[in-house]
Amino acid sequence: MTLREFLGKQFIAVIQWNEPAEGILAWRYPMLDMEIENGGQLTVRESQMAAFVNEGRIADIFGPGLHALNTRNLPILTDLMNWSKDFQSPFKSDVYFFSTRLQIDQKWGTATPITFREKEFGAVRVRGYGIYSYSIADPRVFFTKISGTTDAYYASELEGQLRETIVARMADVLGSSEVSFLDLAANQAMLSEKAATAARPAFAAMGLELHQFTVESLSLPEELQKVMDQRIGVSMAGDLGRFTQFETAEALETAAANPGGVADAGVGLGAGVAMAQTMMSGTRAATGTVAAASAGTKFCIECGQSIPGTAKFCPVCGKAQ
Repeated sequence: MTLREFLGKQFIAVIQWNEPAEGILAWRYPMLDMEIENGGQLTVRESQMAAFVNEGRIADIFGPGLHALNTRNLPILTDLMNWSKDFQSPFKSDVYFFSTRLQIDQKWGTATPITFREKEFGAVRVRGYGIYSYSIADPRVFFTKISGTTDAYYASELEGQLRETIVARMADVLGSSEVSFLDLAANQAMLSEKAATAARPAFAAMGLELHQFTVESLSLPEELQKVMDQRIGVSMAGDLGRFTQFETAEALETAAANPGGVADAGVGLGAGVAMAQTMMSGTRAATGTVAAASAGTKFCIECGQSIPGTAKFCPVCGKAQ
């Protein structure tokens, strides 16, 4: 190198990064043809880490603080470059900064339903969504497996991979669960913790730490939700007669929600009469059930057939009594 070339070179005395916006996970300091002064300073702020990379290989990593750049503080780079302990010359190296801030309010959701076997309904399809947060925990792993030597790496580039990872772990948790869907929906905090525990190793393999994970909603397909609503209605009604009243009341509500003039008024009046008749029939059916039971027979709560009073299951439809 001539004296003119040496004097014309630019040397970097201070290396630092002020994050210009949210969502940047990794950023390469612009070196161009510049070299780093031996004994220069590296400033790493809270919620950051920095790494020196030599010819694509990650070397020394620094946490928050003010660091002098010399052979004593760069042992791995010194070894890679075969520097002597008294090395004092400027040197070239790539420097990458990593944001270790929490990436909050990250959203996940099932693009397609998760199919799993539920103990009451058999194979069901479930949709779900929620939020999670994560941060970079191991810059060496993150650089090696995810960001690489790009000038900047953004959280948006990682979003799809993390979402698919979470959905896969959710499918594993649901598939191995022996809890009914109704109980899962009532214990979403427990489900969230199980899914988070299952997903953390996959995040760690990318150099990340999963912090918060929340299941905000689980839902069934519309047709299965209707079946569940009917079962809940039966449970609330307590017997077949009251369930018939429950269905009649729902029909009245539907008619009232769709007014259409005189014709609908007639339908509403007819439904009202039908409801009254149903209620009276339900009362008579209940009375008949008691009488039949006292005579050694009873009526099936599912199909209404007369069965022996001591039967625990209906011989016609198989419903438990």
